[in-house]
Amino acid sequence: MAAKKNKIVKWKRPAVFLIAVIFIYVLGTALSIVSFSEKDETRQADVAVVLGASVYDNSPSPVFCERINHAVDLYNDGYVNAIIMTGGVGEGNIRSEADIAREYAVQQGVPADVIFKEEDSSITAENLEMAKRVMSEQGFDTALIVSDPLHMKRAMMYADDLGMKAYSSPTPTSLYRSWKTKLPFLFREEFFYIGYRLTRLLK
Repeated sequence: MAAKKNKIVKWKRPAVFLIAVIFIYVLGTALSIVSFSEKDETRQADVAVVLGASVYDNSPSPVFCERINHAVDLYNDGYVNAIIMTGGVGEGNIRSEADIAREYAVQQGVPADVIFKEEDSSITAENLEMAKRVMSEQGFDTALIVSDPLHMKRAMMYADDLGMKAYSSPTPTSLYRSWKTKLPFLFREEFFYIGYRLTRLLK
């Protein structure tokens, strides 16, 4: 009986240790995402890259509007000379996120000829990969990445892996204001961030 108990104890100790390590890693990752969300590297750059978001009835969602509005402000304030809208055609839609975003920015007074778009992406990594292609085609070297604050750490990790010379420029008016709305977004970001880190290790 005593031998069986000792075997159980020996099995439990490494399991508890592993659970503790995972918990600390997950908690540390969440804190790093939150901390990075407060990092604003806005500076002079060639172009602002707006990461795609949902659209409804040919109009940007409220979250997407805030991203576009921030890019428009960056252009009007002279931080960038051009904007790249990203995002393909989502399920149930006829037009792409990028096309609807471009139209919205033009309505805000941005000249149409300084707004470029990529319409083939459906996820953040693709947004940035396709945006980098547009940058190369147009001769842009530096970019301000525009998205919601809690999205920035993952987005900048993708940008860095793509070799982009990019800087974080989170929206100052994100709709994710209360922790009731922030927590689901944070959990989602952490899930994809950790998942991507794991896939990188396995490559």
